[in-house]
Formats: sequence, C-alpha cells, structure tokens
Amino acid sequence: MMKLTFKTFAAATLAVFCIAGAPALKADGHAVKIGVILGFTGPIESLTPDMAASAELAMKEVSDSGALLGGKKLTPVRADSTCIDAAAATAAAERLVSADSVNAIFGADCSGVTTAIANNVAVPNGVVMISPSATSPALTSIEDKGYFFRTAPSDARQGEVLAKVLKSRGISNVAVTYTNNDYGKGLASSFSSAFEGKIEISAAHEDGKGDYSAEVAALAATGSEHLVVFGYLDQGGKGIIQASLDTGAFSNFILADGMIGESLIEAIGDGLNGTIGTLPGSESEGAQMFLAHAKANGVNGDGPFRGESYDAAALIALAMQASGSTDRAAIQSKIMDVANAPGEIILPGQLAKALNILADGGAVNYEGATNVEFTDVGEAFGSYKELEVKNGKFTTVKVH
Repeated sequence: MMKLTFKTFAAATLAVFCIAGAPALKADGHAVKIGVILGFTGPIESLTPDMAASAELAMKEVSDSGALLGGKKLTPVRADSTCIDAAAATAAAERLVSADSVNAIFGADCSGVTTAIANNVAVPNGVVMISPSATSPALTSIEDKGYFFRTAPSDARQGEVLAKVLKSRGISNVAVTYTNNDYGKGLASSFSSAFEGKIEISAAHEDGKGDYSAEVAALAATGSEHLVVFGYLDQGGKGIIQASLDTGAFSNFILADGMIGESLIEAIGDGLNGTIGTLPGSESEGAQMFLAHAKANGVNGDGPFRGESYDAAALIALAMQASGSTDRAAIQSKIMDVANAPGEIILPGQLAKALNILADGGAVNYEGATNVEFTDVGEAFGSYKELEVKNGKFTTVKVH
C-alpha cells in the first residue's frame, strides 16, 4: 500500500473532482446514480477510459430503453481509484457513497484499492460493488456480507492457465518478477504453485521507478531465457521489459492481464513480438455481440476488461429491476438471481428485453459478454485467452 502524503491526497482529490465534478448533476427524481471508480490516473490509466465507456454503454442502453422501474435513468458518477493508493481510493469511494449518494458502485479495478474500498466503504455502508478487473485470490474470502462481486475471474485460475500455456509451449525454466502489491503477490503465488518447471527466481519490483536495470540484472543472473512479468503496462512492468531489451538481458517475455494493452506495444515496439500472455475473455457469441454492439455505439470494446465492465454495469441494472427497487440492499439481494440460471439467457444489446422480462415477473440468466456465471461467493469462474504478440498486435491463439 502506498503511503498517503498530503501531496498524493491533494492530487488524487483534484483528479476525482476533475473527472467526476463537471457538469454538476441536476436533481432528478428519475435519476439513479452509479459510482464508476477506476484508476483514471496511475499504472493502468491507458486501460480505464474504455472500461468506463463500456460500463456506461450498458447504463445508457438501460436508460434509453425506458424500461427500468417506470423510466428511471442511470447516471454514472466517476471517481479516481488511482489503482495503487488505497487511502485516496477510500476517500474517493466515501465521497461517492456519502456526498453523491450512489445506489451501487461499478469498480474498483486493481485488487489492493478494491479490497480497501470494499472493507472500508462499500460493505460497512451496505453498497453493492462489482469489479470488472480485481483478480487477487484474496478477494475470494473477504468478509463482504454478500456485497462484493467481480466479473473477472480470480488469479488463482489465471496462474493455472498460464502454467498450462507454458507447458504446452515447452517452456520449463523461467524468471519471475511481480509488482509488490496484492495483485502481483497473489498471481505470483498462484503461478508458482501450478508451474511444473523451474522458477529460477521470483522477485518483487516497485512501481514508480525511473530505472529498473538493477532488478533486471538480478533476474538475468539466474541464466533463464524467459521472463514472466506480473505487473502493470503503464508502470513498473513496462520499465522491466524496456530495461531488459536495452541491456539485452531478456528478449522472451510472458505476461498476465495487467500487462496486456496497446499502450505497451506502442511504448516497446517490435521488441515485444513473440511475447505470450493470458487475459480473461472468450470468443463466444456474447463476446462477439459485445464487440459489434460497442462499435455501433462508438465504444472500443476490443481490449482488456471491457466486456467485464459492460457486464458488471448490466448486472446492477438488472438486479434493480428484479428487486423492483433502487434501494442498496434490494439491489444486493438480486445480483446472484439475475447472473445465474434459471432464466432466459441475455446477451449484450439485449438489456431492454431483459428488463421487460423482469418487469413481467419472469427470470433472466445474464451471460453477457463474458459468459457470466457466479460462484457461491459472487465471482466469475471465467475463461482466458492465450495471446501472442504478432506483427505488433496482441493476437488470440486459443481460449482456455
């Protein structure tokens, strides 16, 4: 957890108000506020605008239908989680819950700030929060009283999938570096437990440094030719890869979800070709429908955690309709019902249909963009794409 100084608090507070404060929301008896808290600044800031846009696409779809509880509209209220500063994220979430009186929270994103918001704000205040991207295995067992959900699968599974991918490619010897937080530690542990080869070294790195040559030298000293990077594409993970290429220490990289994004390719260039990795996602009918639906509405849905974001926002709206209320506790009581069978299967672009079914007393089984099916603790089991960078682009090789 990064120490909160006056400077970081002030910066985070300013960012929150810049993102969420204009224009001011008008009083509207039909407006239902949904908090949208993501790291609009920080180590994944290149990912979050499209995640937010995907969630807000679902909200707009619901609002435009006129079918939510007699014509209620969903109004997103944005706030900055920073991804890494738990104190700033908690303060931003407190503003959403207390000052803005949001009915539910979409987010947060990174595992550490998500845990802080759940423990300190959402659960104590009885506010549902659905994260599209917090993947730490530790979140499976938090004392959430049934108020925390996530449409992204746990890294307990991602570690297993990545280990399977490496075995299939004959990679049996690796060096591992991970960002020194809940996400990095959890994923490194999961991968270590599942990997059948030899891990020469598993070492943490800190985000925010200007030079990673010392870290890379220690990793390279083991003699491994493959470097597994569990970090963030706009921060330390990128720095590790760049230093590796600059010094000639490594040219073969293996990535997980926090490192997947176009900004990494733009920053690194051709040196990333041949890199492999994993990312939650599928090539299902729902996934394809989401891409088409997003494109038709001016949203770039082809990227990390965008389908999961659309699905998280959609579930909040459907739970409202199923409960017949925008009350916070009422929303919580119906999330599992609309996410799982029985009921008519609902895919992206079909939210109006789902709302009408629920209004008529029917049941829906929301599968959405990511084949949503919650476990008994409210998290997705999920599928993963095996990716490879080919000709400067992340390309899906297969789905696990």
